[in-house]
This record gives sequence, C-alpha cells and structure tokens, in this order.
Amino acid sequence: MANPHQVTRDFEKALCDYTGAPYAIAVDSCSSALFLALSYVGVKGVRVLIPKHTYPSVPCEIINAGGIVGFRDTEGQPNLRGIYQLYPTPVYDCSLHFTADMYEYFSAGVSDAPMMCLSFTGPHKTLKLGKGGAILVATEGAYNWLKRARYSGRRECSYHQDPMDMIGWNKYMMPEVAARGLLLMGQFYDRHGNKKSNPPLEIPYPDLSKFDVYRKASEYNDFLHNSTKHW
Repeated sequence: MANPHQVTRDFEKALCDYTGAPYAIAVDSCSSALFLALSYVGVKGVRVLIPKHTYPSVPCEIINAGGIVGFRDTEGQPNLRGIYQLYPTPVYDCSLHFTADMYEYFSAGVSDAPMMCLSFTGPHKTLKLGKGGAILVATEGAYNWLKRARYSGRRECSYHQDPMDMIGWNKYMMPEVAARGLLLMGQFYDRHGNKKSNPPLEIPYPDLSKFDVYRKASEYNDFLHNSTKHW
C-alpha cells in the first residue's frame, strides 16, 4: 500500500516552491499552526503582543501555549490586513496573505528566521481548502520537531513500529485535504509556469481587548508561571 503521507509531503513541497520557504509543515488549521509554533519557541510566562483587532483564536493559542496576551493599539482600525508578528516571538500570523516568494521576501533583513503561519480555512482565504493551515520555517530542527508534534509525537509510520518517545498533539492535515491543496496550487502559476502574486486580504474583526476572558486566562498563566518557576 502506498504511504498515505506522501501526498502531504508533495503538498508541502509545493508550498515551499511557491513561497520560497526551506520547509513547510501542513496542519489542520492556522490556529494549530500558531499553537505549535509558539510551543516550539516557548512562550510560557512571556507576554505576547498582538493587534487588538484579530481573529479570536490567536489570543486563545497564546494562552493555550502558556503565554500572556497583550493587545497593541491598532488606531481604531477594525480591519486586519496582511501579516503581523506575535511580538517578541519569531512567529507571524500570515492568515491573510499567501503569495509568491513571500518567505524569501519577508525573511530578508529579519534577525530571527520567521515562523510563518498560513491559513487555508474558510471562504475568504486565497487558497481555499475548507480547513487547513501550514507553518513555513527555515531550519531543519524546527521542521523535524513540528512534523512530529502535529502527529501526536509520532513518526510517519505505524504506531506498532514507533518507539513513542515524544509528546505531541493531533493537529496533522488529512491526506485528502493535502491532495486538494496540491491540485489547487496550480492556480498560482500562469501557463508558462511563472508564479502569480496575490494581494493581502483585509477582514474586519472585533476589538478583543474588550473581552475579560483573555485577560483572566492570561493572569492565570502568569500566576502559574510565577508560582512554579522556582521548582
């Protein structure tokens, strides 16, 4: 039987070819991409700044990864556009931008190799897979960790053969979704094989700084971090 993960590898290769990223890890959503990237860099007890107007899962994933959410002023603009950094981490929310050579262009002049989290979920995204996401990274170490972390810590083999030596999460992209992604990547090339560029998307979001749930959860994470860091 053919390896069902090969189509995911092929889709990830297509993402790398189009975006200029050295490595890509396909996952089930951009929310999962953000959580895994933040878990890899380590944000427990770290205050992570994001725009006040963004998708609600972003502060959720910061909190789920053990971080503390901070909101920065967006000058009253409820529309989120393009790419932004989850400061001070090297993680970037790229859910509203997917274009040719974006990794090569964006990483130029950036001190830390960015971990760019993509979204293919919903009707408004540039690549519409129904549900899905990916992480673009520059280092083999990040690639290898994230690839196993998304798959319950497993290697891409039968669990009867895996030594099971890593804790992970169930956040991998289903092979049938990867197959659809691989098929639809053709729309981003012209008939001569040249890459097409896409404009950044713009979506209005509510002011999340007004919701106590994120502040209270962040305060709890802060309490946990300060009460256990001397163990």
